[in-house]
Amino acid sequence: MPVIICATWNIHRAKGRDGRVDPGRVAEAITRDLSPLGRQQVLALQEADGECPPHAGILDLERIEAETGLRHVHRDAHMRWGPQSHGFLGSILFLDPAITVTALDVIDLPGHCHRGAVVVETLQGGVACRIMTMHLSLSQPLRIVQMRIIGQYLRRRPAMQTLLLGDLNEWRPWSGLAFSRRLLGRQFAGGVRRTFPAHRPLLPLDRILSDRAGAVQDLQVVDTPAIRAASDHLPLTARVALA
Repeated sequence: MPVIICATWNIHRAKGRDGRVDPGRVAEAITRDLSPLGRQQVLALQEADGECPPHAGILDLERIEAETGLRHVHRDAHMRWGPQSHGFLGSILFLDPAITVTALDVIDLPGHCHRGAVVVETLQGGVACRIMTMHLSLSQPLRIVQMRIIGQYLRRRPAMQTLLLGDLNEWRPWSGLAFSRRLLGRQFAGGVRRTFPAHRPLLPLDRILSDRAGAVQDLQVVDTPAIRAASDHLPLTARVALA
């Protein structure tokens, strides 16, 4: 079966533990410590635009593309929150150029803080796969509402293997109602690793999940001094088998 190598990282708007905002430090950690690990084909970033409107971009996307070989999917205006944004409400998705993109979409999610999901439907090795990255609410009731909206969206889309990756803000290892089959119409799984806070990881807030049982393999947390300095989350990587 084809395998896709994924990584997800909440970069905390480039604000490190020292309180300093340094987008260059994030880009360097991506290219030096994260991207070389198995040659990522999917890289999802959260909190990668400004927190407040106009949610302006903060990263040097051209540098990240040049040094990783990946390409972001937000070139069309409808894939960005606004003209000054790099992504959609802080979520930016990079893909290997060899992956064929068949559809692009964004989903606005309700909540006290602006939230959203980025959706890409792809073909790799003749296998269709949907990749969704998101940053969900800290509130469990809001997460349930947000995932209900995502579940309704999935019911309207063509059947294919679906990956969810990002900061899902679910601290319980056993997950909760937000990821249940009742809301999503399918069961997602992928293992649990502690990613937050970066200096002493206790909570598994970041996830890589698939609706195909056993598809998420070799799930790892990337923990280096450069990554700990750049954000309050640690990145998560996995190999995902495409059925």
